[in-house]
Amino acid sequence: MCGLARLLLRRAAEDCTVATATATRPYDDTIVKMFLWAAVIFGAVGMLVGVILALQLAYWPANLGLEFTTFGRLRPLHTNAVIFAFTGNFIFAGVYYSMQRLLKTRMFHDLLSQAHFWGWQLIIVSAVITLPLGITQGKEYAELAWPIDIAIAVVWVVFAVNFFGTIAIRKVKHLYVAIWFYMSMVITIAVLHITNSLAMPATLFRSYPVFAGMTDGLVQWWYGHNAVGFLLTTPILGLMYYFVPKAAGRPVYSYRLSIVHFWALVFLYIWAGPHHLLYSALPDWAQTLGMVFSVILIAPSWGGMLNGLLTLRGAWDKLRTDPILKFWVVAVSFYGMSTFEGPMMSIRAVNSLSHYTDWTIGHVHSGALGWVGMAAFAIIYWLVPRLWGRRLFSVGWATAHFWLATIGIVIYVVSMWTAGITQGLMWRAIDEAGQLAWPNFMATVEQLMPFYWLRFFGGTMYLVGTLLMVVNMVQTIRSGEAMDTNLAAPAVAK
Repeated sequence: MCGLARLLLRRAAEDCTVATATATRPYDDTIVKMFLWAAVIFGAVGMLVGVILALQLAYWPANLGLEFTTFGRLRPLHTNAVIFAFTGNFIFAGVYYSMQRLLKTRMFHDLLSQAHFWGWQLIIVSAVITLPLGITQGKEYAELAWPIDIAIAVVWVVFAVNFFGTIAIRKVKHLYVAIWFYMSMVITIAVLHITNSLAMPATLFRSYPVFAGMTDGLVQWWYGHNAVGFLLTTPILGLMYYFVPKAAGRPVYSYRLSIVHFWALVFLYIWAGPHHLLYSALPDWAQTLGMVFSVILIAPSWGGMLNGLLTLRGAWDKLRTDPILKFWVVAVSFYGMSTFEGPMMSIRAVNSLSHYTDWTIGHVHSGALGWVGMAAFAIIYWLVPRLWGRRLFSVGWATAHFWLATIGIVIYVVSMWTAGITQGLMWRAIDEAGQLAWPNFMATVEQLMPFYWLRFFGGTMYLVGTLLMVVNMVQTIRSGEAMDTNLAAPAVAK
């Protein structure tokens, strides 16, 4: 009996020790740190490639005369790096951090989290190798060869199992609206990627799509536009609904509006892809369908924007000293602007002027760098002090980053708007004889050189700000002032 009693007491002590360790560190923040570091590194690299591409358009010798460094080889590397490496990794960092706390439980399985991280990074490395070599399917945002497409699907399934497994073991009944936005990403991206990547392999890196002609074009832009919608929009909105109230210290302005925002957005967005194929061989009814749903999208998009900005009611005074809120205000404002501009550009009369011009480039970057990039910076600045338990090394550097990024993206976008409208008007100009006033395409290109140099300058400012953030992040981890992450004190240096 005494031996049994001692055994029970020892087992109880062991259970108490395990319970205490779990209570002090109930969440897996190691995986959050890993994704955050990957996002910062690949973000800096992807933006550096973007600046090189901007220079190549303004100064052609910057192509270096090598096939691997030409614009055609580096451009898909830039888009994949910014969209899937930078944005993807920071989304995963934000999702893993927020959902554990919203669901009051650790991720479903640490091994799945690690497999997700390393699998995703291997996919990115494979893109870095294959795209400069010219191994591509030639599809926008879906250039990677078929073996890599299969790897993406496998890694995404691993993430999905971990994601829904965590929801299944949650300690709370209610699913906060951010989780719904995350779910829309997990489910829809899987459907989009698998459908658009259906192909018959011919060689190790070459394949033929199962769809042909206009059908293939429609499927591609159903994928292309909704990849923007469900990777660059819905998960970022979910992160907005979690991190903006955290940063402002106030509840979301209207929880009911956030629910309406979610259901209206995910229903409407999926039908908007055909607006990329206006004036093509796509049937008119499909083009009109894409245009109509695009215009209707303004309503839920602006509802979400207003919900984010109005969450700051009563906290606007914090903008003077808190760079995180500065980033959020600009990010949400760019979200509202780009979600108004996109539907306007989908109207046939406007699209006839804007399509194939640099106006589209300006629109894309206002969303990718103005909305997604600024939101990413806000989240990174919020997470780093709390993950490493140290106050931000320099709030002054963070503020400088804010101004560099804001002014840089404004210069970039405005220069591309101007270049795009100039292109469209020159292409359509008719002389007195009814002939094209500018039949020489190079004549239009020469007119755009000042705007291309402005784009290079604005992009360089944005890149410099990003590099400043990297240095600030490293210094915070190495020598920042220690802070208690359990307290509500601001995570900035005194």
